[in-house]
Amino acid sequence: MIVMNDFKKEYNFFETEINKAITNTLESGWYILGKNVEDFERNFAQYIGTKYCIGVANGLEALQIALMALGIGKGDEVITVSNSAVATVLAITNSGAKPVFVDIDEYYLMDVEKIEEKITPRTKAIIPVQLFGQMANMKRLKQIAKKHNLKIIEDACQAHGALQNGKKSGSIGSLGCFSFYPTKNLGGYGDGGAITTNSKKLYEACKMLRNYGQKNRYYHKTIGMNSRLDELQAAILNEKLRHLDEMIDRRRTIADLYTKLLQGIKEIALPKPGKNNVHAYHLYVIRTKKRNGLQEHLKRKDIQSLIHYPVPIHKQECYREYNKISLPKTERFSAEVLSLPIHPFITEEEVEKVCNEIRSFFQSVSHSENI
Repeated sequence: MIVMNDFKKEYNFFETEINKAITNTLESGWYILGKNVEDFERNFAQYIGTKYCIGVANGLEALQIALMALGIGKGDEVITVSNSAVATVLAITNSGAKPVFVDIDEYYLMDVEKIEEKITPRTKAIIPVQLFGQMANMKRLKQIAKKHNLKIIEDACQAHGALQNGKKSGSIGSLGCFSFYPTKNLGGYGDGGAITTNSKKLYEACKMLRNYGQKNRYYHKTIGMNSRLDELQAAILNEKLRHLDEMIDRRRTIADLYTKLLQGIKEIALPKPGKNNVHAYHLYVIRTKKRNGLQEHLKRKDIQSLIHYPVPIHKQECYREYNKISLPKTERFSAEVLSLPIHPFITEEEVEKVCNEIRSFFQSVSHSENI
């Protein structure tokens, strides 16, 4: 079986370091908001290129806390996209604000030229989703945000290590939000998340909001929540962070091999880096009108694949008030995208098998159509 993510191989690679980190944490007797979290916050901020980092429980709550720290809530509007994990929009509605959707471009990223037509007096922020491993046009987005006095919150949950014009995802907006779900480029062994920022004021606000709204124990300045990165996950992430660039380089090597081996198959569209982007390849996503048949073929050959995301958020039942709006590219692409296995521990032979089976599928389809 060729799997989307091989967590067993990953653990074998990190085993000695991870086991030592876990043992040291357990023996310390301190499991919440201790030295491991402080070390990770410092190390991750340095990696991203921001002054501050706040460890939280997961990516959804990173986004929600970021919105709360900016004072965004009931009556406000936040512009975002619909082709993302539902957590992006849940954070907006959980904060009391209203999501406003724009369509995407050829790179599956927010079409920044469609933003201004959606801005109203109630608009307070824009959340671009840095999807599949690369970033929306942040230079243009910042120009629009400055013109209309809006804040930018980067949903960087799928873009650890992605670069644009030399800056890492999560370092450009007012706040950057990350998930450390196990499948991410930097993943824990459970849930985890972080917020990055260069603003001391926002840093202090997020620190309070993640911990019951208190600055000092039992003295609550604001209504907060319980969303803390725990010491065990921080210890694990600290060890894995040291290898993150190495792991991303490996992802890029695998992506290059996929692209080389799949070129020339006219029925599929291959992923490509956007202008000024250095892709981190959280996912390797192809697009084909014969997506469902191809996925079934790969399944029969013991090759896993996934669809990110089969139902756009504005078409979900829980957001039925948006079901009738039209986002043409979002809707078309959701019916065509397919994510192929990509992780640092997949072998070249496995990639070759995946590509051979994809080529075989389209050859057989072409043959049957010509009969």
